[in-house]
Order: sequence, then structure tokens, then C-alpha cells
Amino acid sequence: MSEHNRPWRHAMTALALCGAAAVVVVAPATPASAAVPGLVRISAVSANNSNDFRTVTATCPAGKVLVGTGYELNGATGEAVVDDLRPNGGAATAPTAVTVGAYEADAFAGNWSVTAYAICANPIAGLVRTTVTGPSNSNDFHSTVATCAAGKVLVGTGYELNGATGEAVVDDLRPNGGAATAPTAVTVGAYEADAFAGNWSVTAYAICANPIAGLVRTTVTGPSNSNDFHSTVATCAAGKVLTGAGYELNGATGEAVVDDFRPNGSSVTAPTSITSGAYEEDAFAGNWTLTSYAICATA
Repeated sequence: MSEHNRPWRHAMTALALCGAAAVVVVAPATPASAAVPGLVRISAVSANNSNDFRTVTATCPAGKVLVGTGYELNGATGEAVVDDLRPNGGAATAPTAVTVGAYEADAFAGNWSVTAYAICANPIAGLVRTTVTGPSNSNDFHSTVATCAAGKVLVGTGYELNGATGEAVVDDLRPNGGAATAPTAVTVGAYEADAFAGNWSVTAYAICANPIAGLVRTTVTGPSNSNDFHSTVATCAAGKVLTGAGYELNGATGEAVVDDFRPNGSSVTAPTSITSGAYEEDAFAGNWTLTSYAICATA
């Protein structure tokens, strides 16, 4: 090639490099993936009547799995207690539904119902249900801890009172963890609501998964007073969604009942907060508080 053609060759090479650079600049960025994709809240309501026992199951849509639970007692205002908040699944099987069962604490003539809430998502890695049942005896207080296997984190909670049939109330459904720490276990504590001679036990359920981006526990505690009703809301930080939740009654020692354990959201909207509401089961002069726990992950 002659010397006077070389500048043309150099110009063409420069244009080709500029074109390649332009392609790199305008290439679309890969969108971030949600830590818990497809998150929604499903609800199911039992019959409304004056029967002593009520049960209902909320089931995730086909193709989704259960990551968290909730419930609501409608019309009972402290006269009924949730005996079962039981996710299905197992040590090697992802849960897909939650069953809520409730008894009247004392004879109650009014009509009431129970709502079960299932927090559901697209399948996530390593999702299983861990179960631990404490001793069966007639002690006034029982406590049990379900801990996720090494390397897993807690995304949701549940419990079951065995043999109490309305004579015991759950005082603690407490995930561990913190504002910068992923939870890995749940503690379930329950008191007899009235003196009860029979043997009973507590089962704790932990819904566990492989580590999830941004998973933390948010905590809100309401005022301490002797009001008949207490309510608190724990809300996930901006950019996070609710996978599961918990609560804790402080100072009531069996004299209060958590009537509402209600995640927000809907069948098309991811939940972002949990509302807990509790009534005194019998007149109680002491001061007490209600704590709500939200288990939150990156949206």
C-alpha cells in the first residue's frame, strides 16, 4: 500500500473502534433480581358462627411456595385463641399452605371467624420446614425453639399448641436476628390462660431457606399500659418486602391474646408490613406491651 493511503486506513480503524465503543455504551443493563420473586399474600376465611372451634387453610397458588404465615380472629375480641398456625411441608419438602385453628378461650355466645394468611413466592432455593416439639406436661409455661439447619436462614414462622384446646395462649412468637442480622431461629412461648390440669406441649415451626439478599428482622414495640387492646405495626425499610413475621407480649403472662397477626399486601401485591393486635383475655390491671417483628428481604 502507498504511503498516501495509510491515513485512510488509520481513519477506518478509528471509526471501527468508535463504533464498538458506542455499542458498549448503549447496551442495556441487566435488571436486578428480587431476593424473593413473585411475593404475594393469599387469604382464606372460615365459617362465621358460634362454634367452639374454627379452622381454615390458606394455600399458595400453583407453582408458588409458602414463605410466611399470618392470621386474624374476626369478632372474638379476646374470647378466642389461635391454637394452630401450622405450615405444611417437611424437612425435605417446601411448604405450600398454612392451617389456622382457633378455640374459644371461654364460653362465647357471639359469632366469630378466623382468617388464614399465606405469604407465597416463586420457588426459592433450599426452602423447607423445621419442626421442634417441647415436653408434654402440666406446667403453666412452655417454650420451644426451632432453629434452621446450618447455612440456612429463617424466612417465616409458625406454631402449634398440643392438648391445650383453648386453655393456653402464645405469648412469644419471636424470631431472632436484628436490624443488620438475618434471623435463623424462632422461639415459641405459651402460658396457660386459666389454671389447667392437663398435659400440653408447644411445637415451633421454622420456615427456612438458603441465604437471601438483605434478610433482616425489624422490631417495633408499642406503649406499656393497662389498656384492654394493644396494636403495633412493623414495616420493612424502603426497598424491602415482608417474607414472614412474629410477635411478643411483654408483661401479660397469659392474660392477653394476640387477635390479629396480619400481613398487608394482596393476591397481586407483595406484603411490606405486619400488624399485630392483642386483647386482654380476662380483666388485667397490670401494664403490658406488644412487640411486632417483621422479617424483611430485598425487594
